[in-house]
Amino acid sequence: MKDYFGREAHLSEKKLWLLDMDGTIYMENRIFDGTLEFLSLIRARGGRYVFITNNSSKSVEDYLTKVRNMGIPAGEEDFFTSAQAAVQLLQSRFPGARVYCQGTASLVEELRQGGIDVRLDVEPVDVVLTGFDLELTSEKLRRTCQILTEQKNVAYYATNPDLVCPVSFGYVPDCGSMSVMIRNATGRDPVFIGKPEPTMIRIVMDRFGYTPEQTVVVGDRVYTDIAAGVNAGVTTIGVLSGEATVEDFKVGPCPSYLFSDIKEILCAIQTTAS
Repeated sequence: MKDYFGREAHLSEKKLWLLDMDGTIYMENRIFDGTLEFLSLIRARGGRYVFITNNSSKSVEDYLTKVRNMGIPAGEEDFFTSAQAAVQLLQSRFPGARVYCQGTASLVEELRQGGIDVRLDVEPVDVVLTGFDLELTSEKLRRTCQILTEQKNVAYYATNPDLVCPVSFGYVPDCGSMSVMIRNATGRDPVFIGKPEPTMIRIVMDRFGYTPEQTVVVGDRVYTDIAAGVNAGVTTIGVLSGEATVEDFKVGPCPSYLFSDIKEILCAIQTTAS
C-alpha cells in the first residue's frame, strides 16, 4: 500500500511502535476508528507499542485511567511522558536541586514521586520547570516571572515546545505558547525537554532492547513527533488526524510516510504483510 505521497510503505517488520496520543490515536476523549485494531495487530505480530507524549499535564496513572476507559490495553510500562523525561534530567543534571514548578498537580506529584524537591512559592531555587498547565492562574505566572527576573542564574526548563494541544473544538495553548508569554515578560527562553529532542525515543529503545531499524514513531506534529524521530534516526509516520496539514508535512522535516489516520496505517501493515 502506498502513502499520501505515493511511497510504497514497508512496515510489516517494525517491532517497536512509539505513538503520540492526542491527535494520533484519539482526540481528547474520542478514540479514533481503527486504533484498537491497530494496537491489537502490533501485539499479535510480536511487537510492542509505547505511548510517548509531550503532554505533562497528566501523570502516567492518569493516562492509564484515560486509555483503559477507551478500551485500550496498557500498563505503566507502556508510557513515557515528558514529565518522566524531566525527572530523569533533573536527577542526572541537578541532584538535590530545589525546583520551582509551574504545572498541574499531577506534574508536581510525578516530580515528587521521582525524588525531586519541588517548591511552589517564590523563594531561592536552582531550577524553574514549566509544563503544559491546565490549572494555570495569573498568580502562578507572576511567581514564575518573578523568580526568572530576580534570580538571574536559575536554570530554566520546560517540558515541551508544543504550541497548541488539540481538543474537540480545535486547540488550546500548550506549553510552547505559555513559554512565549513568559519570554515576553522576562526575556528568558527555556531549554525544552520533550520531543523534538531524541532523548525520549532513545530511552525507550534502550529500555526494551530495540534498534533504530526496528523502531517507528507515529505522530501528528512535524516539529515535535516527526522531528524527534528524524533526530533519533528511526522511521517516522505522519498522520493528518491532528494538528499538521499536508503542507506542513511537505515543509518538513518530512516523515518517512504520511497517512490520513491510524486506520490507514493499519491497512498498510496488513497489505505489506500479506
